[in-house]
This record gives sequence, structure tokens and C-alpha cells, in this order.
Amino acid sequence: MKILTRFAATFATSVALAGAAWAEDPIKIALVHGLSGSSFEAFSKQAQTGFEMGLEFATDGTNEIKGRPIEVIIKDTQFKPDVARAVLAEAYGDDEVLLAVGATSSGVTKGMLPIAEEYEKILIVEPAVADSLTGPDSNRYVFKTSRNSSMDMQAQALALKPDENLFVATLAEDYAFGRDGITAFKAALDGSGATVVAEEYVPQGTADFTAATERMFNALKDKEGRKVILVYVAGGGDAPGKIHALDPGRYGIEISMGGHILPVLPTYKRFPGMEGAVYYYYEAYDNPVNQWLVEEHEKRFGSPPDFFTAGGMSAALAVVQALETAESYETEDLIATMEGMSWETPKGTMTFRPEDHQALQSMVHFKIRVEDDVEWAIPDRVRIIEADEMDIPIGRNND
Repeated sequence: MKILTRFAATFATSVALAGAAWAEDPIKIALVHGLSGSSFEAFSKQAQTGFEMGLEFATDGTNEIKGRPIEVIIKDTQFKPDVARAVLAEAYGDDEVLLAVGATSSGVTKGMLPIAEEYEKILIVEPAVADSLTGPDSNRYVFKTSRNSSMDMQAQALALKPDENLFVATLAEDYAFGRDGITAFKAALDGSGATVVAEEYVPQGTADFTAATERMFNALKDKEGRKVILVYVAGGGDAPGKIHALDPGRYGIEISMGGHILPVLPTYKRFPGMEGAVYYYYEAYDNPVNQWLVEEHEKRFGSPPDFFTAGGMSAALAVVQALETAESYETEDLIATMEGMSWETPKGTMTFRPEDHQALQSMVHFKIRVEDDVEWAIPDRVRIIEADEMDIPIGRNND
């Protein structure tokens, strides 16, 4: 009897020690972003800063969840799909991360989706935008905190106030981000009476927009009504400036585009009064999460948080809430927790739509104001476009 008692006591102690050791094991999360090889590096660095600040905010500075420290493992995709697939597989397999967050380019991120399914582990897409990332070629392990092309373009269409007197030519880059965006824009205009008269697609990295611009001018110049060139270009090359330099005003043609990161906004000073839609601007939202982000970012970095900083923080806040509330860290329990989950972000409430795991969220209708003593053009909030005002197509069905 004494031997059995000693065995039971020893077994109980071993279980307790094992449980304590598990409680101290880090929760590993991979940030899979392009950190070299593209002009999009700035987007990735903002997203990383926002993610780290989001973990801090959500854990009250402890960087722990349920007594376990969070370990963030950084992986560089180099903006190459094959590298992205390899480093994500490495994170899931060799590093044994619980989940991953990334990536920056929509084209690169699309190649990562099958890896999440192969390893049966969560991939949270941030900040890549394309609708197709939650479309038919995606899978149930993918959740998306970033906005999508349909949100960009539904909001952009609302900001343009379309009617039968509106004629639009579009300019976009020839990859998933650009093509998905213009498809979404045309869908948003459907039934409004507005007409898209030309679509131009240029390779990423294009610097000379002269030929495309002339074709758009020719398609618009003789129309009777409001004439707009919509620019949906994420990379460099200054497409709006080069179109502006060719004097669209001589034909009564306006330029419209979405907002951008703060380093690009000085170029918007050429377009006072222009209206459009943007995912985030630090002065547009008044809530406790955004107040903390703005105050802390300015204190630490001497500048306000930017477009993708807010996105990275939103992803981190989703991660922490999911891990705090899930019954276990098994993938199926995480999926069950995250489907339909709402959480607070710098943009207010976001909700993962159960059908395709896209985070539904608001957008900002802005109007450009120019002040001599402000370095960049100010995208003043006209109003917040709430998620339920936008008819965002369901990309896939997870049932």
C-alpha cells in the first residue's frame, strides 16, 4: 500500500511539473513578410511594428498569454513566392509555430495559402489585399485581417458618388492586387449608371505611364459628364503625378485614388480637394485602441502610426483574443473560436466572417486638404463608411 501511495505521489508530482513546464513554453508565432528586395519593404516594417505594439497592448505589457511568453519568429520572403512557401513551411515544421501572419504582396501571399492547408495550421493574412486570398483557391486555415480589394473599391465608388453622368478610366498594376481591385470597382458601380470606358494594366515597377495615359485620355475626353481616371497602384513610379503632368485638366478629367502611407502623402498636395477612400488614417478614428496607438507611436518614434501599422496591430489583437478564448490550441479549436469572432482594433470593431474568414471592417471617405505647415496632404475624414454599407462578395464557403 505504501509503495502504491509513493507511486501515486510521484506520478502526481511529475504531471504537475510537466504542466508547469508546458505553461512556461513559449507560444511561437511567425511573422512572414518581405523585408528585402522590394519597395514594399516599408509596408512590412510598419506591419511588424504594429504587430509588436498590438501584442503589448493586448497583454498589458506582459507579452504573455495564459502565463506563456509569446515568441515572434521573423521570416523574410524576399518578395519571392518560392521563398515565401519555403520559409512558411520552415516556420510550421522546423520552428513549430502555432500560427503565422503574413505576407505583404498579394501575389506572394497567394502562393503561401496551400502551405497552411498542408500543415493544417492557421495563416492570418496581413497586410496583403487581393480578394482572391479568401477566394476559391484559398482554404479554411486562412483568416484575413487586412481589408480586401472589394472594400477598397466599394468605398472608393461610394466616395465618387456615382451616377449616369460619371465616366471612369482605370489604371492598375497587372497582378492579383490590381486586377482584383478593378474587378471589385466595376462590381461596385454596377447599377449606378456610371460607365468604365477603359481599363489599363501595367507591369509592377512601371515608371513610364505615357502610353496608358494617352489611351485613357482618348477614351474619356469626348464624354459629356464627369470624367475621372481612377489610379489603383500600390508600388512606386508615381503614376498619379505623371498623369497629372500630362494635364488631364485640359479635357476636364479628374484624378481619383485611395489613400496611402504617410511618406507618399506629400505627393497628394498636387490634388487639393480630391476625394477617395482609405483603409486608415490616424486622425480618422476615435476609440481607446487608436488613442493608445497614436500616443505611444508618437512618443516612441516621433511620428504618428501609419497605414500598415494599424493593420499589424489589428492582426495581433485578433491573435491574442483567439488564444485567450479558445478551448485549446488545437487548430480546429482555433478555427471554431475565430469564425465569427469580433474584436476591437484601431479602426473599431472587426469581425471574421464565418463563410470565408475575411475580416469585415470600416473604411474612411476622405477629402484632401493642403496646409503649408503640414508636410503631407491631409486626408480629412468626410465620414466613416461602415462595413454593412459595403456589399463584399463571399470568396468561398467553409461549410
